[in-house]
Amino acid sequence: MSEAGNLFALLRQSAEPDAARAIEELLRDAPDRALSRINVIDFARQSGVDEERAIAAFLHAARLGLFELSWNVLCPGCGGVLDTSTTLKSVNKDEYDCALCASGYRPTLDEMVEVTFTVSRRVRRIAAHDPHELPFAEYFRQIFWGSGIDIPHDFEQLVEEIVLDQIELPPGEKALLSLQLPAEFVILVDPVTHGTQFLDVKGEPTRERQNLSLVFDKLRAPTGTVTLHPGPLRLSLENRTDTRLLPGLWVAGDKLHELLGRRRPFLTAKRLLTNQVFRDLYGADTIDVEQRLKITSLTFLFTDLKGSTELYERVGDLVAFDLVKAHFQVLNEIVASEAGAVVKTIGDAVMATFPTPDRAVAAALRMRQAMSDLKDGHAREDLLLKIGIHEGPCLAVVLNDRQDYFGTTVNIAARVQALADSRVILATRSVVSNPQASSLLETSGLKLVSQRRALRGIAEEVAVYEIP
Repeated sequence: MSEAGNLFALLRQSAEPDAARAIEELLRDAPDRALSRINVIDFARQSGVDEERAIAAFLHAARLGLFELSWNVLCPGCGGVLDTSTTLKSVNKDEYDCALCASGYRPTLDEMVEVTFTVSRRVRRIAAHDPHELPFAEYFRQIFWGSGIDIPHDFEQLVEEIVLDQIELPPGEKALLSLQLPAEFVILVDPVTHGTQFLDVKGEPTRERQNLSLVFDKLRAPTGTVTLHPGPLRLSLENRTDTRLLPGLWVAGDKLHELLGRRRPFLTAKRLLTNQVFRDLYGADTIDVEQRLKITSLTFLFTDLKGSTELYERVGDLVAFDLVKAHFQVLNEIVASEAGAVVKTIGDAVMATFPTPDRAVAAALRMRQAMSDLKDGHAREDLLLKIGIHEGPCLAVVLNDRQDYFGTTVNIAARVQALADSRVILATRSVVSNPQASSLLETSGLKLVSQRRALRGIAEEVAVYEIP
């Protein structure tokens, strides 16, 4: 059996069968471009595999060596990849600049950092493994833009319509381009260095030749704007890097804006960090001890067993330990099935994260029912679970050699849980006002009871909603 065959056999042992089979078919049959920076969410949609199972399968496949996992910092405006690395530890700048959009952005893990998978060289060689040999259109498709840009099938034809001219510029070389400028806003951009020059072409047309020179080097200069007239232009380009460049002149009209507006869901760093399989496989190695990575919205769920001390005294250590252990197993399974991850356990308490409030609410409702079922299976022994949920911004950090979270949102979630009585789920306004969570509660026929409560360490009272 070949090395790839051995790896596929191992993947079938660790991943869900349908997901493993779909990945094997992808690596065997897909064209090269489909194996570079794979969008797992789109893969799940096209293959009919559940998203969570697809994510888990790709993580197992990457761990086995079938894929190379990459963390890509994206421009929220144009969807371009501003930086890429095999580790999240490299996301260490306060701000990332996009020359094409002439804007700077503070990185967040919600929508600015994506996670993609590229087939490993040991499994199958593809053109993107040598990106500096890719033709103009394919470099934009496979390298420049992130996996959230939904590039149309007729992209090459579209390039011919909106790119006035483009050239392959070898290292250390110069080139001259002669072209006619239309009365349009034109963007001269090189996708390799991200070097960009805006050309504001307006006014009366001219027959006199206009001249413009641009030098590309490793020091990316701020994007500038030059005003020109419609008419002939002689463009001088110089490559002072040690890499082949692909400068081109794009007409910044409706077709380009329509292209950049074509978006599709992608696997964000936030979603991956709150995935149980990822935490189990990669642990705290993803984030550096000194990093403080911002997440603008994450949902926290805290649980605690009420009266566990009395339970140990009433039924004895052995029986109580088995009950508590069974409770942890049930909670872990529910959290993972709702796209969440258990961050840590403290005594009989659990701290878990979810990408969206509705998944946390769904998990809480299932947990409450599961505790009733577990109690019924153990005669009269009470397993009373207190649950609190809150959503908001936080920082992803490493604490005590564990990937953890820090901030006011975490503190509020823990304090809300402390207020809860058994069988009552408490959630904050940011949770219950989420449209999906609200719809879930309405469908379940649950009537919320609102109250304002003071939380220890929090200056203002917080609106808390009881889910009976």
